[in-house]
Amino acid sequence: MPTPGLDHPHTISLDVNVPLRRLVGLAKIRWRIEHDYRELKTGLGLDHFEGRTWSGWHHHVTLVSVAHAFCTLERLNPKAPAAA
Repeated sequence: MPTPGLDHPHTISLDVNVPLRRLVGLAKIRWRIEHDYRELKTGLGLDHFEGRTWSGWHHHVTLVSVAHAFCTLERLNPKAPAAA
């Protein structure tokens, strides 16, 4: 149950000596993870697999992961041409 007054409580299991800066960084990375997952599903077709075998699913997820890595590298490449 959420604590009154806290909008987004987080459950963590780290050492009590972890610096506050590290905790804040871990909490902020959640947005990046959710963004990437949404891109994998909607933009690259992670959820489009309708096969029945584990190996087929594994191949599909591997190709989607490679496509995501390529898109990320292109987005971070300062020499890449700008999108039209």
